[in-house]
Amino acid sequence: MIHRAIVLSFALVFAGAVRAERPNIIFFLSDDHRADFLGCAGHPIVKTPTIDRMAKEGVRFENMFVTTSICAASRATIFTGMWERSHRYTFRTPPLDAKYVANSYPTVLRKEGYRTGFIGKFGVGAQGRESMFDFYKPINRNPYFKKRPDGTVRHTTELCGDEAIKFLDGCKKDQPFCLSVSFNAAHAEDGDKVNHFPWPKAEDGLYEDIDIPAARLSDPKVFESQPDFLKKSMNRQRYFWRWDTPTKYARNVRAYYRMITGLDRVMGRVLDELKKRGIADNTVVIFMGDNGYYKASRGFAGKWSHYEESLRVPLVIFDPRADKSKRGKVAKQMVLNTDIASTIVDYAGLKIPSQYQGSSLRPIMNGTPGSWRTDFFCEHLMDYSTIPKWEGVRDERYVYARYFEQKPGYEFLHDLKTDPDQLKNLAGDSSSAGLLKKMRARCDELRDQYGGPYKKWPLPQKKPRKKK
Repeated sequence: MIHRAIVLSFALVFAGAVRAERPNIIFFLSDDHRADFLGCAGHPIVKTPTIDRMAKEGVRFENMFVTTSICAASRATIFTGMWERSHRYTFRTPPLDAKYVANSYPTVLRKEGYRTGFIGKFGVGAQGRESMFDFYKPINRNPYFKKRPDGTVRHTTELCGDEAIKFLDGCKKDQPFCLSVSFNAAHAEDGDKVNHFPWPKAEDGLYEDIDIPAARLSDPKVFESQPDFLKKSMNRQRYFWRWDTPTKYARNVRAYYRMITGLDRVMGRVLDELKKRGIADNTVVIFMGDNGYYKASRGFAGKWSHYEESLRVPLVIFDPRADKSKRGKVAKQMVLNTDIASTIVDYAGLKIPSQYQGSSLRPIMNGTPGSWRTDFFCEHLMDYSTIPKWEGVRDERYVYARYFEQKPGYEFLHDLKTDPDQLKNLAGDSSSAGLLKKMRARCDELRDQYGGPYKKWPLPQKKPRKKK
């Protein structure tokens, strides 16, 4: 009996030590944020000192992509580790199935003893959402400025910081936490055609004295080279809301940059709080964007399509426990939003669910990536008349996309080596016929791996009105 008691005592001590070593995790997510809109990515104007510091002390992933460039589907992918075609959630679909929510990274960590929290824009209809978080504070825009009970007015970005600190107040020293902070910024306020990008007051006047250069690829010839269905898409419609005159463009760009700097400032406030509480050295911090953004490039306004501006997003991971020789790196591997759930679960020291279709990024963080993907499947399946559906594959050199509901179907093929701006479509070039056939086959292969040919998904059923 004494021997068994000693063994049990050692087991409990060991288990407690393992729990104590599990890191805290904070995941910051921005909205409509292209990969190059960071100081550490070389942007000449926008200021992001907090993210820059994370990159200097951690790892920045310069080839980070989303598999679907729209917030609803991308966020569902981040939670579930699955492609859109597999989890079948985007705008105008039924909620994310409970079986996928049950294996989402917050639910997995919560089941294993983590305190989980979510603050900000959730953006996903989900069956069983209540199983995901101990602390859930949705904060949405429209409007961005919220009146508080004491009569003061706060920007939603700043409210995210306030709630993050409240979450930390409720944490216990002997329980690890995973907090997801999802900013509405820098998404435009679509309903306001004058003040599209309401920035926090702390950023008043920022960038006012800086000349704003024209957007890259804004030559009208670039837009005119697009097929008619893209010329008439929502990307073009919203262009006239925000970017169609030099004055409007400069005003809105400054406002957009202020929103990015504002969320960076709030991130800094939260990270400073970790230091004050003595837990920064055991907290892994992840920052990424949910989808790219054209910002007038190609004469477009939003995202949604196959070009680099739409698919490529920022990703920075800082692990304060990592050896200093592993920090301050720029990773070149092709990584995806499907990898985030696996990465978070792996950092927590837990088994990665078989549901996940991505890979943990910890081997890259550790400098031991081994064999890594060389291409990925990408898609956009929202059923909306002015956002054309498409599917494609991007590898290290070529991009293939087919807009399969056009009549006839329309294909793109780009060579990123000779044409990094994707200005030439090689799909109709007879000399590229062999390559086109190869890329079509690879697209089919990946498509079938994740769910097969697209079938129209049923729209959510409206609940019948109760008779009075």
